[in-house]
Amino acid sequence: MEYCRPDYDNCIVNLSNSILKAFGAETSAPTLKMADKLLEKEYKNVVVLLMDAMGISILEKHLEPDGFLRSHLAGAYSSVFPPTTVAATTSMLSGLYPNEHGWLGWDMYYPELDKNVTVFLNKEQLREDENGELVEPAPAADFNAAFKYTPYKNIITRINEAGGRAYASMPYLEPFPQDLEAILTRVGDLCSKPEKKFIYAYWNEPDGTMHVKGPDSSVVHDLMHELENRLEKFASGLSDTLLLITADHSQIECDNYCLMDYPEILKCLVRMPAVEPRALSFWVKDEYMKEFPDIFREAFGDRFWILTREEVIGQKLFGTGRDHRLLRDMLGDYLAISVSDATIFLTHKEAGLMPGGHAGLTKEEMDIPLLAIIK
Repeated sequence: MEYCRPDYDNCIVNLSNSILKAFGAETSAPTLKMADKLLEKEYKNVVVLLMDAMGISILEKHLEPDGFLRSHLAGAYSSVFPPTTVAATTSMLSGLYPNEHGWLGWDMYYPELDKNVTVFLNKEQLREDENGELVEPAPAADFNAAFKYTPYKNIITRINEAGGRAYASMPYLEPFPQDLEAILTRVGDLCSKPEKKFIYAYWNEPDGTMHVKGPDSSVVHDLMHELENRLEKFASGLSDTLLLITADHSQIECDNYCLMDYPEILKCLVRMPAVEPRALSFWVKDEYMKEFPDIFREAFGDRFWILTREEVIGQKLFGTGRDHRLLRDMLGDYLAISVSDATIFLTHKEAGLMPGGHAGLTKEEMDIPLLAIIK
């Protein structure tokens, strides 16, 4: 697999800032040049539709070059690190790099709570009992931990406060459309309004299916054709609209392991790792601090890149903005980043049920498309 760092001058954060600039809102990072070019013309509607994990590699594996989606490719650009939904969609929604907004991955350590929290669910980190059965996670707190400790203002609000008009159509923001049909119907209804506007839409496929069936599967192949046909039909009903279809990251077929099978690593830890199965942060006991990288490499060889917290911050892996005040505490002592197909889950059931994954430093995971449909 080809190793690939994020390009923070040509990434999803820059797309978000191109939208902010086009609608008269203050930017917080450089803009995306190919998006700026597309936005030079005035449209009544500018729509960004983010299809989760529909990266360049997925388009190329499953769709024809002259089909609707690939024939509208304006260019490839970069996700953020880690290339995963929590970090990348938050970067799109906030216009901030992950090191600025602090939503780094699926499970994050919040020092104020002294616990790992599954960010989107606001629950304690999933674990298994002594029989290998999953334990129902308790609520992380009686408030939303991520929004309390790592709040941000989304670009919808920023555009509206700057005097523009902006809307969202996604399952997690009002009015909470819960499937692709409802999401696209809302976008179409909003596009019929007379004012100039920006609309951000999000759907969780093909990511959800790829996680459980694998990105190379025939099920995903069929799904991608279904999605392509549905999006072509949707686009055909638009007018005076720039429709930008993109992704937050891509996916690869993974070789899964469970950390519970490695007692030599577990004995070194203060708490369970956080962030993602392909980008794990480790809090290490003082007596194992120096030897931990060697212990980890003994188990996984060179399939992961092991960095200290200081190396991660110094290399600006999570972004080039101003570091969030909690970043250092959230990162732990070491970060293990997959540069192969190796993936480490914390439960056996997850390792056995999720052949598709993302969040590592490979080109296949990092490259995402900007598809431009002008109506």
